[in-house]
Amino acid sequence: MCSINTVENSGFKHMMNTLDKRYSVPSRHHFTRSALPALYEKCRDKVSEELLAADFFAVTTDLWSSRTMEPYISLTVHYIDVNFNLVAKCLQTAFMPEDHTGQNIANGLKDAMAAWTLREEKLVCMTTDNASNIRLAAELNGWTRLQCFGHRLHLAIENAMKDPRVSRAVGVCKKIVASFSYSWKKKRDLAEAQKQLNLPEHSLKTECPTRWGSRQAMIERILEQQKAIAQVLSMDKKLRHLIPTWQDIDVLEAVNKALGPLVEFTDALSGETYISVSFVKPTLHLLNHSILAPQEDDLELCKSIKSKILEYLNEKYSDPKVQELLDIASALDPRFKLKYVSDVNRGAIEDRLRAEMKRLDNMNALETIATAATSTEDAPPQKKRKGLSSFFKSSTSTTGGEAIQQDQVVGAELQTYLQMETLDAEEDPLQWWKDFKKHYPRLSNLARKYLCIPATSSSSERVFSTSGNIVTCLRSSLNPDHEVKQRLGYWAFIRPMVC
Repeated sequence: MCSINTVENSGFKHMMNTLDKRYSVPSRHHFTRSALPALYEKCRDKVSEELLAADFFAVTTDLWSSRTMEPYISLTVHYIDVNFNLVAKCLQTAFMPEDHTGQNIANGLKDAMAAWTLREEKLVCMTTDNASNIRLAAELNGWTRLQCFGHRLHLAIENAMKDPRVSRAVGVCKKIVASFSYSWKKKRDLAEAQKQLNLPEHSLKTECPTRWGSRQAMIERILEQQKAIAQVLSMDKKLRHLIPTWQDIDVLEAVNKALGPLVEFTDALSGETYISVSFVKPTLHLLNHSILAPQEDDLELCKSIKSKILEYLNEKYSDPKVQELLDIASALDPRFKLKYVSDVNRGAIEDRLRAEMKRLDNMNALETIATAATSTEDAPPQKKRKGLSSFFKSSTSTTGGEAIQQDQVVGAELQTYLQMETLDAEEDPLQWWKDFKKHYPRLSNLARKYLCIPATSSSSERVFSTSGNIVTCLRSSLNPDHEVKQRLGYWAFIRPMVC
């Protein structure tokens, strides 16, 4: 992405003049003071109009520091519209120079929601990482918070990898990657060795400390290319000591066997174009009973890593409120329903679903009454002629009967849904709810409420990845308070999603 002052470069002007001599290139000030602000206002109005139709929504947020250590806070919103489409929008990435205390973050998030006229009573949940200030902000605002599954899994793996044998083997891998990364001769020799040994012509991968998947990818590539690596390093007296020993290879194989299957789960739960929250409970069940279950041929180190990961995840997801939220989400997914809800909690989850269905029923009735009252407020009253049947109308209250009838209707709708055959795991649950909305009007609204929650905070992470491509070395001296930078940031984050 080129900076705006590109339009003032002599080379760019010469190119445009060659293309069309009649065209006059607008100045940099035209884009910064007129074009981009107008585009931003247009996009903001469109997003605001769409948000008004969101009956319920969830949000993600995160903090980030730019290349010049300028702090920002992001806010993304997720909701399911009336056509059962899952929508995700980045609302803003704001400069936040204040101390990142829980109170300041709580105030900043409230101000951001107020700026977009988002009502807090419609907020279902906020998905964040596990930073203490973010957790405190959610608590101060009284918002339900779901811990990011990706961050939790990363911390579980980091905790399980605290073993001197693993530290030594991973350290050897890093040194091997570094020796090949900074030498074109080593890269050439590695490519020749790969051809001789009929190995895939792959480059070595390096590790990113904040992404456990990059470490696993590095280990997997070292194991794949270990023969070629040993052949190249053995020809260099200074680097022969980097050839992994058989003990290192055993450790790396144990780590790769334990962590390899987990990569796909992280990727699958990080999407924002499909439902992810209902997968958390089934994923935890699968990890406990299959993926991370000890096998007979596992080394002791592999068993230790698996058990530590499971122990950490089970402890962090043992909170009753979190369990209830995940149970409700999986129950509203026609692919799972109550399959992964424990027998002890099934009755409570069904009661909670019935209570939520009645609450939504009452809310819809109140909104209908309010709408009708507004539409007839200015209409002149018309006297209705009394008919013969009015003399036989009962004067007793029917409130109790209506309540009983509502309980029966709600209970019948829930039981019919639960007794239906579960949807295939590869099918789209939102399409299913769209097709069966008329059969389950209350449950379909509940599905829109809870299934919009993202299982991870990857949406905010992606925003900062995009911002890193904007605040590059060539733009690192821009002032965060300058309107140009703010408008450019809003344009870059919002325009690809809504325009």
